[in-house]
Amino acid sequence: MNKQQATETSFEQGNRYFGEEKISRLILKFSVPCVLSLLVSALYNIIDQIFIGNSELSILGNGATGVVFPLFVIAQAFAWWFGDGCAAYLNICQGKKNFENAHKAIGTGVVLTLAASLVLIAVFFPLKYELLTLFGAREKNIALAVEYCDVILAFFPVMMLMNMLNSIVRADGSPGWAMASMISGAVVNIALDAVFIFALRWGMAGAAWATVIGQIISLAVSVFYLWRKSKTFKLGLKSFIPDFKEFSGAAKLGVSSFITQAIIVIIATVGNNMLAHYGEQSIYGEYSPIAIMGVENKVFAVVINIVVGICLGCQPIIGYNVGAKNTKRVKKLYFSILLCTLIIGAVATLIFELFPAQVAGLFGDPVSDGVDPVTYWQFAVKTFRIYLMLVSFTCFIKMTSIFFMAAGKPVFSTVVSLIRDLVCLIPLICVLPIYLGVEGVLWAAPIADGVAAAVTVVLTVVWFKSLNK
Repeated sequence: MNKQQATETSFEQGNRYFGEEKISRLILKFSVPCVLSLLVSALYNIIDQIFIGNSELSILGNGATGVVFPLFVIAQAFAWWFGDGCAAYLNICQGKKNFENAHKAIGTGVVLTLAASLVLIAVFFPLKYELLTLFGAREKNIALAVEYCDVILAFFPVMMLMNMLNSIVRADGSPGWAMASMISGAVVNIALDAVFIFALRWGMAGAAWATVIGQIISLAVSVFYLWRKSKTFKLGLKSFIPDFKEFSGAAKLGVSSFITQAIIVIIATVGNNMLAHYGEQSIYGEYSPIAIMGVENKVFAVVINIVVGICLGCQPIIGYNVGAKNTKRVKKLYFSILLCTLIIGAVATLIFELFPAQVAGLFGDPVSDGVDPVTYWQFAVKTFRIYLMLVSFTCFIKMTSIFFMAAGKPVFSTVVSLIRDLVCLIPLICVLPIYLGVEGVLWAAPIADGVAAAVTVVLTVVWFKSLNK
């Protein structure tokens, strides 16, 4: 038996249950570790913001992390494009029992991730003041933002490789290893945040150093797995010789992730500037709305990462059954994941509607100069109750987009993502404040969610009919 036959036999023996095991058991087995992994990933940003918000940096520090956030998202856009694309490609290859060339696509993805990180560093460092101002930084928090940004930028290769490889480890049928990678880094991050921010009083730089050291730990765990433990492919020196023909299939599957992240940057840029402009003309001021929206983004990331974790955890199952043309099982998977998604969205909606002040309060009290605590909390309550009013719809849209990507339908996946964010949300953020003031930014989200959810239902019905044919 040659090496390829051995790999194929091992995969069939270990993963045959993708097409046979009870779906509820598969979802639990593969999604729970993935959900935990992505929740921990969200903590990389949220932990910094909680520590910063409860320190002497307070609201200005939180606002500073908010304006640096788009740079994170740009880097993640490339990492998730290559990582999610290679992961989906690997799973579809497994379903088709094609074990020949997946490693070439993955190796090429690693090389492109490193190259992209170096290009981003070369572009962002000399333009950091201009970029942070574009993303909403103002006179009182620009210095804090730069202090945080300098450290984060220097370690872009680590952060991007960490995110890219985590998707590959999960798709290889090892969600537990992917979870261990993220948790180990997060534990280090939490411990160092307490030491660097409160004990050593390093301020924003301390929060940044805690984050990047945690990312180094997470990356080391993923590299060890791929070097020693990978199940369905092996990376060798030849894998890292770029093979763009082989990688093209993965690139198409991951483009939806890239577009989604790129649009988040546009939303953050437009939103922060509209919040600052119209906030300055309101009772809330120019700093409170940006800081509160930064808090909302981090909290929302927790909810959406639970949904994304369920979908990405099921990606090997979806890809395998699509590749094996098991149509009935693919449909059953969709509705099972949809049920989980709607339950999560409903619970999140209740929390945001009933306890908005308590959620925002986790990130500290506004003690900065020039910030009125009363109006700060008024806007915080309105933000959670209005902006996240239809968070269940948002979860449904995101879940369906990822399902389409895993099923090898990148066009459908991209359209679902674009309808909400690019076609609806961004124009509404620009137009509604003209008539509603700063609160118009908040009402843009539920309106966009409603329109996009309707379009997503139509596309899903069309796709189901194509499966029947």
